[in-house]
Amino acid sequence: MKSRLPVSRRSVIASGLVLGASGLVPFARAAEPLRVAGIHASPVENAWNACLHQALLDAASEGVIDYVFSEGVSGTDYPRAMREYAEQGIPLIIGESYAVEREARQVAPDYPDTAFVLGSSGAEEGDNFGVFGTWNYDGAYLAGMLAGRMTQTNIIGSVGAVPIPEVNLLINAFAEGARAVNPEVRHLTSFIGTFFDPPKAREAGLAQIDAGADVLFGERIGTADAAKERGIRSVGSLIDYTPRYPDTVFANALWLFRAILDAAIADVQAGRPVGRNYTSYGMMKEGGSDIVYVKGVAPADAEEAMEARRAEIKAGTFTVPQNFDEPA
Repeated sequence: MKSRLPVSRRSVIASGLVLGASGLVPFARAAEPLRVAGIHASPVENAWNACLHQALLDAASEGVIDYVFSEGVSGTDYPRAMREYAEQGIPLIIGESYAVEREARQVAPDYPDTAFVLGSSGAEEGDNFGVFGTWNYDGAYLAGMLAGRMTQTNIIGSVGAVPIPEVNLLINAFAEGARAVNPEVRHLTSFIGTFFDPPKAREAGLAQIDAGADVLFGERIGTADAAKERGIRSVGSLIDYTPRYPDTVFANALWLFRAILDAAIADVQAGRPVGRNYTSYGMMKEGGSDIVYVKGVAPADAEEAMEARRAEIKAGTFTVPQNFDEPA
């Protein structure tokens, strides 16, 4: 069935079948799964969207939710997608408002019975507009500690999307982790001006390598392609890139959306307002983010120092500095 939206819209049920948007099939369960819509501005292959999408797919496969989604939704179409799903009576809509903060917030008051929980640079608003940030910066800091000890040129680089607070936070944490173990390190930063353009991220990474960087932090997909091409190491963000780049990506700052999703689902099912900030569920000390790395790539003492700091973060005895400013 062709969607009325100029984007991909799909429905996912627990059996894993993919149907048209109007082809929802009721579950043979005592308790009905919650209907949830995901609106993805980028393709679901994009790392950030992949985190949301996989968590939603997992919840659907467990019979917790009925999941429909649209991907590649432009900023101009995003509010319309929100309205169309709300008018279908879907109780919970998950998505992002980074590029459309004002427009998205204008939609929510028109649908007070719909819960909107969106990735956002702003605060919650009203009873039905909740927000979450992508705060896997603890893992980025720890990866920076490894990179700071691995660099031979004392130059490392980061390739980001756009300088919004969440992206700045992540890149600044990576640089801060590197400087914590190597005060001489120099950090290069590039922004590609969009959330999904792997070739552009690759070009930005190549430029940083040409400028002397020998370890790259890929806040955006495509950075690792540059590192692989030039035979240097890189760090991934949000998902585990090491299986895709086994000789290139040695560490990843993971972010797990499921804890945030579960909290939002619980609030909707209990009839509680979702107008709150869900970011904390994604923090490392709450189990919502972490670092995975290939042992033996960084020096052994660097790994030991990183693991000690990781334990402190999890225990709440060390807090990674938060810096939302655009990197110089």
